Amino acid sequence: MAVNVSKTAALLTGSQRNMPDQLRLRGQAVEWNTRVRYLGVHIDRSLRMIPQIDHVIQTSRAARAKLRPILASRLPIRTKVAIYKCYIRSRLTYAAPAWYALCSGLQRQRLQAQQNIALRLIAGAGWYVKNHVIARDLGVETIEEFVRRLTRRAFNRADAGPHPSLHNLAPHLDRPTRGYQLPRDLVTETPNN
Repeated sequence: MAVNVSKTAALLTGSQRNMPDQLRLRGQAVEWNTRVRYLGVHIDRSLRMIPQIDHVIQTSRAARAKLRPILASRLPIRTKVAIYKCYIRSRLTYAAPAWYALCSGLQRQRLQAQQNIALRLIAGAGWYVKNHVIARDLGVETIEEFVRRLTRRAFNRADAGPHPSLHNLAPHLDRPTRGYQLPRDLVTETPNN
């Protein structure tokens, strides 16, 4: 396996204050970072996913701004909801089964607020209509319900697949390690309302 050392970074997670000695790979130094981007997911040292949440909210806002003329138009509502799911929700939930369990309640509310803004625009609803009523009428599940469904489907596919190395890839633990939730916990917990 070939590794490009110039594109490699090290991330130390946890509460250690002192950085370990310089890592070396093939005789070249690997720099320590406080934040890295891996497969499009921004991971910070504390594993709080703050940079990831900020990034997905920024990209979903940009997509919503570009699509505003379409979402506020007189197109059929089913078409506008399909456009929302394709272009905006996909940005909000990119790789979410991997990082959503690490998000705080406030971060989850921020993600849900982005969906609520888009759905309100699609429906043309006034300020007096509650968000859950708009979502129910449009037939759109909450971000948390959607991510739970994605996570459940991913784990079921891995457990039932032909590759034994993927079976029970992330076993359910009775207690999350170090207080962090794990992606498998999204499958077993009930959504918070």
